[in-house]
Amino acid sequence: MSTWFVDRKPVDTIPIDDRAAQYGDGLFETIAIRGGTPRFWTLHLDRLQQGCERLGIDAPAAETLQEALAAAIIACDIDTDFAVARITISAGTGPRGYRRPTDAQTSFRIGIFESRAMPATAYRDGVETRLCRTRLAIQTQLAGIKTINRLEQVLACAEWNDASIVEGLMLDTEDRLICGTMSNVFVTSGKTIATPAITRCGVAGIMRRHVLTLLENARIACDVRDIAATELQAADEVFLTNSQFGVLPVTRCAGQAWSVGSMTRQVMSLAAGNGVPECAP
Repeated sequence: MSTWFVDRKPVDTIPIDDRAAQYGDGLFETIAIRGGTPRFWTLHLDRLQQGCERLGIDAPAAETLQEALAAAIIACDIDTDFAVARITISAGTGPRGYRRPTDAQTSFRIGIFESRAMPATAYRDGVETRLCRTRLAIQTQLAGIKTINRLEQVLACAEWNDASIVEGLMLDTEDRLICGTMSNVFVTSGKTIATPAITRCGVAGIMRRHVLTLLENARIACDVRDIAATELQAADEVFLTNSQFGVLPVTRCAGQAWSVGSMTRQVMSLAAGNGVPECAP
């Protein structure tokens, strides 16, 4: 169940000539709502503003977005103690054709969705993943931001129906590990943590950014660099990050098995003490 709002009014349609619907010309953020409050709002806002700048569209004012989101949380019929909000920004409406009209005006809509917490066993025992056949195309202009076009992720998620597999990990077209379909990935080797550089493709997640800051503050080494697919197989531990579930240990992928190790537990503990209590080991 979800409820959508435009200009603080409930809606169930979008204009047929909306560029987000016609061409995927826009961005979105998926925000965890906990206790009726958006989690890590400033990080989401920052990525949204960077994305608008990268696409060359006008970003709505920060105050406007924040006030509209707060109003949507209050007005919806959904339990917002544990929910999800989506802000979709469109480049506006216009005639057929890829070129944006010069008078196009950015618009946005907000959806509030029901959500359920990840089971405690997932945090305790870890989750299974798979390696997707679908590859991420290299496009440096879009790397890091969350554009509306998610067809690569749609195709990747269509590769499996096994409910025991929580996530699919994705490589780029040059066999580099990049991210999951809905998450970022970290690997450990000894006492060192590494995560793929999101410079050619993929989405730089909010929780990834939060964890990188926590690691830096805790003086735990973390390399942000290119990671070959073979390094995944050689890793001592693997974990995922996502704005909704926080930090999750990975125990299996592509025939490899890992235990939930001390480095992953340490990262989960840091996250649990800094805004993501569901990660408590």
